[in-house]
Amino acid sequence: MRILIQPIHFDVSGVAQIETTPHKMVMKISIIGAGPAGLYAAILIKRLRPDINIRLIEQNAANVTWGFGVVFSDRALDFLKEDDPETAELVKPVMQHWDDIAIVHRGERVAIDGVGFRSIGRLEFLLLLQKRAIELGIEPEYDTHIDRVEDAGDVDLVIGADGLNSIVRAQAPEVYGENLTYLNNRFVWYGASKAFDVLTQTFKSTKSGPFNAHHYRYAQAKSTFIIECSEQTFKRVGFGSMSEPDYRQICEEIFSDELDGASLIANNSIWRRFPVLRCSTWHHTNRVLVGDALHTAHFSIGSGTRLALEDVVALVKALESNDYRIEDALPAYQAARQPILDKLTRAAGASAEWYEHFSDHMALAPWPFALSYIMRAQRLDFTKLQNIAPQFASEIKQRNIIIPSS
Repeated sequence: MRILIQPIHFDVSGVAQIETTPHKMVMKISIIGAGPAGLYAAILIKRLRPDINIRLIEQNAANVTWGFGVVFSDRALDFLKEDDPETAELVKPVMQHWDDIAIVHRGERVAIDGVGFRSIGRLEFLLLLQKRAIELGIEPEYDTHIDRVEDAGDVDLVIGADGLNSIVRAQAPEVYGENLTYLNNRFVWYGASKAFDVLTQTFKSTKSGPFNAHHYRYAQAKSTFIIECSEQTFKRVGFGSMSEPDYRQICEEIFSDELDGASLIANNSIWRRFPVLRCSTWHHTNRVLVGDALHTAHFSIGSGTRLALEDVVALVKALESNDYRIEDALPAYQAARQPILDKLTRAAGASAEWYEHFSDHMALAPWPFALSYIMRAQRLDFTKLQNIAPQFASEIKQRNIIIPSS
């Protein structure tokens, strides 16, 4: 319900008189989910419109999150500096940074220059966003579970930033045109008590089948360590019937050279298939979806959090440019954002498809394999690659390696 603000004046006798002239109502917004997308939505809106009443609801505790590090490409951080320089300045100093990535195949390490990334611990990122939100007068409601969107209150706008299992989308999946499928490969998300120098993709052949690991540091002595294998390899090893400590030990043995005595760290580390979510319609009545509640992007391109934050930026711009008229702003958000998002999700889909068959690509020697890897998302031709990674591209040419068509 909107609140009508009516100033109180006093007549000459000192009796209070409520002014009856109509005044603008206070807008009320509920945001379901206080992960990066929900927090950032609250921050951007409150920064631009301090008068708006924002309710931010999160079912978990303030200091609870799943996963370990969040990674951004250097270019992906530009939107933070443009749209909220205060938050960018808060986050940037604590981020880890590197300029190359590495591919390890058949024991040989191939460096690909010019592919810069920054990373930060997911919990640290959340705590910094929480700090920024509180500075703006936003008080998230943690440990608050709601079963229906209606429980978020009688408000002008509901933003569903509540992830893959969104209750906002779940109440009307057919209205949003939900399409949810799962990839075949299995993966498990760990941390590691070791800081790797750059983002590295390590591929291993074992008697049970091929494995790969995505690993990168997010703090001085901490890294994300994601392990992936095919469904066939998963079954041959028997991971499905093992407890987490048992399959963690096997993973540590497979990647013992890379871990070099370090341990894998569990945090809800279960084997799963990657969910591919797409929605044809992004809004319904006064409800709108952002981030993983709306779409997913395979972790191999490291863009899930980035895409969620960029969704929020697009939504807030649509609200601003339409004077917060919900009936106009929500369609404008989808119209402006969807073409950009479609390109990014197609790239994520192409990357995921490459990983679904990474064992086939492992038939290549290390340098052709690395070339296949870097061109997997079908967004690079060799000319672009030479501009981005001149040293790697030069080595490819010197080795007379056949350039795959983009």
